Amino acid sequence: MAATIRRLARVLALQTLFEVDSSPQHDFGQVLTHRLEENGLSGEGAAFARSLVEGVAQHRDELDEVIAQAAPNWPLDQMARVDKNVLRLAIYELRYEQDVPVKAIINEAVELGKRFGSESSSRFINGVLGTVAAALEVEHEAHPAPRNWGKAEPTATSGLSPELAELFEDLPEEDSWR
Repeated sequence: MAATIRRLARVLALQTLFEVDSSPQHDFGQVLTHRLEENGLSGEGAAFARSLVEGVAQHRDELDEVIAQAAPNWPLDQMARVDKNVLRLAIYELRYEQDVPVKAIINEAVELGKRFGSESSSRFINGVLGTVAAALEVEHEAHPAPRNWGKAEPTATSGLSPELAELFEDLPEEDSWR
């Protein structure tokens, strides 16, 4: 699956999580279905977005506990909703999406923070995820499991319609953080 399709899937997942966090009476599935249709994302991209939203929804309490431990000076109820949901999404990926490289997950989360958060969001997100990733790496060393700790995520852009590609014109490439 092309990296830009994964990026769009993450954007739509974040928008869905943010909306439901802001309006709890909204349903994850209905909101995501609307976002997918609105943006023309289908196939593997839609499946990836759906797995992210469902995973975050299913593990939300656990993810919030990880955030609370990694950012003890920032109570969740006082944290910006965008930052909190970017962190939930990225920590879910770090813990459960074993085929996605850690560096790619962190980079994507930082980019989401830059795009949707405040001026300081990207630094905050990067710091929290660095702490979480270090703890997970220690855990991985103690209990080895499949995990891609270094390979870069594919950057092919095939399969995107011109309309979808337009969404990413102002975003840097995935490996631009190097």
